[in-house]
Amino acid sequence: MKNIITILVLSCSWFCSAQLFNPQKKEMTEKFFPEFEVEIKTPAFDKKNGFTKYDEMMPFLQKLVDSHKDIAEMTFIGKSQKGKDIPFIHINKKSAVNDKVKVWVQAGIHGNEPASTEGILYLIEQLLNNTEYSKLLDELEIGIIPMANIDGYNKQDRYAANGMDLNRDQTKLMVQESVYLKKTFTDFGAEVALDFHEFQPFRRDYLEMGTFGYSNPYDVMLLYTGNLNVPEELRDITQNKFIQNTKDLLATYKLTSHDYYTTSDVHGFTVFNQGSVNARASATSYALSNCVSTLVEVRGIDLGRTSFKRRIMTTFYIAISYMNTAIENKTKLREVLQQSETSDNEVVVLSKREASRSQLDFIDIESNTLVKEEVNLRDALKSQPVLKRDMPTAYIILPEQTALIEKLKVLGVDAVQLTTAKDIEVESYKIVKYKREARRYEGMHRQDVTTEKVTGTKSFPVGTYIVYTSQKNKGLAFETLEPEADNSFVSFGVLKTNLGEELPIYRYMKSKL
Repeated sequence: MKNIITILVLSCSWFCSAQLFNPQKKEMTEKFFPEFEVEIKTPAFDKKNGFTKYDEMMPFLQKLVDSHKDIAEMTFIGKSQKGKDIPFIHINKKSAVNDKVKVWVQAGIHGNEPASTEGILYLIEQLLNNTEYSKLLDELEIGIIPMANIDGYNKQDRYAANGMDLNRDQTKLMVQESVYLKKTFTDFGAEVALDFHEFQPFRRDYLEMGTFGYSNPYDVMLLYTGNLNVPEELRDITQNKFIQNTKDLLATYKLTSHDYYTTSDVHGFTVFNQGSVNARASATSYALSNCVSTLVEVRGIDLGRTSFKRRIMTTFYIAISYMNTAIENKTKLREVLQQSETSDNEVVVLSKREASRSQLDFIDIESNTLVKEEVNLRDALKSQPVLKRDMPTAYIILPEQTALIEKLKVLGVDAVQLTTAKDIEVESYKIVKYKREARRYEGMHRQDVTTEKVTGTKSFPVGTYIVYTSQKNKGLAFETLEPEADNSFVSFGVLKTNLGEELPIYRYMKSKL
C-alpha cells in the first residue's frame, strides 16, 4: 500500500499556491537542481518573495527601451480581459545585414509558470546591455511577448480571466488574448519561434510509481512537432540542428534535458505521450506557419523560488542557443523554409503515434536516486498517417462563413473572393457519422465526424472565398478546414454541423481558377 501521508502531501501541490507549498525536498534540490550563482537584475530580485508582477514589469521594460531607443521599441498588441495592455518588444538594430533572421519569443501564456516571463525579462536585459549577447542583434530581428497571460500571471493561475487555456486556443481563437497573440505572430513573420513554459515535476501519475512515488528528473523538456503536415525537411532541421545544439549547450552547464512528454490514462493504464501533433498548441501551430518552432518546458510549477535562478538561466541559455543556431544555419534554414512553402505533399488529416515499451529516467522520492522505469510510450515524433487526402488546389468557402475567414486571416491564411458567379466542379463533404460531446472542452462542444466526399458541379455566388494552398501557411488551412482533423473548425464546434449535412467548405482539385 502506498504511504498515504506522502500521497496526500504531494497531491496538495496541485491545489496549493506556489508561495504556500513546495513538494520538492531540500535533499533533492541540492543533489539534482542546485541553485546557480549569478546576478539577475529583474524585478523579482528586488524583493524576497514572489515573482515579477505586471505593474513591476512595465517600468522595467520601459526603462530598458528608453535607454536603447535606436534598437528597441515597446508597443501594445491589445488588452487582456481585465484591461491590461499586452506589451510587445521589438528589437531591430541597424546593421550591414539587410536580411536578418526573424526570431519570435513568447512567455507567460500560462500564468503559473513564472520562470518563463522572468527568464525572458533577463534575456531582454542581456540582449540590450551585455555586449557578449548584443552582437547577435547584428544578424537577428527579434519580437518578444514577455507576459502573454497578464490576468492569470498576476494571480499565478494557469488560465486567462475567463477560465480558458490560451495554449489550447491556437486554431479556434475564441479568447481575445489568443487573437492578439496570433495576429502579431502572423504579422511578424517569424522564421524561428520559441514559446517558454514550466512543467509540473510531481505529476499525479508518478505517485503510483516506486514506493513513495517518482519525480521528473529533468531541468527542461523540449516540445517540437511530429505533425506530418509539417514537411519532413522542416522537422529534421528543428530536431537535428536547433534541438540538438540546445541539448549540447545545456549539458555544458550541467543542465539536463529530454524531449517533452506528459501522461494520460488509457483503459486504466498510464501512457507516456512524447512530442506534439496538435495544432491547438503553439509547438505545432507555429511550425504549420512554416517556421522552426519549439515549446520549452522548464521544471518549475509549484516550486516557488526553489532553484529560481537555475530555471531563469535555463530559459536564457535555450533562447541564446536558438539565436546562435539561426545565425550559423541561416542559408540552410532559408532553403528549408522555401522548400516547405512550395511542397505539394498529400494532406494528412489524421495520424497515430508510434507505440512502444521504452525506458525513462525518474528520481525515486524515497531514495533520492535516479532510477529507470519501463513505460508505455506513444511517440508523436514517429507518427504514421491514418487518413490522407490529395492536396487540393484550393478550398472554397461559402460567402456567409465570414467568421471562419476572419480566423483564417488571423492564422495567416489568405483568401480571395469571386467577383463573378461561377459553376465549379468540386469535392463536397457530407457528414455520414456524427457525435457531439455533451461536456464542454475549452468552452466548446467538440464534434467527432466522418465525411463522405462527393464530386459534382456546384454554382458559387459572387463573394465566395477561395483559399489557395500555394501559400506559406497552407498547413494551418489543412488543420482547420479538413473536418475530421483533431483541431479543425468542425471538430472544435466553431462550425456547427449535423448528420447528413453538407459542409459549406469544398475542395477544388483542378488548375487555378
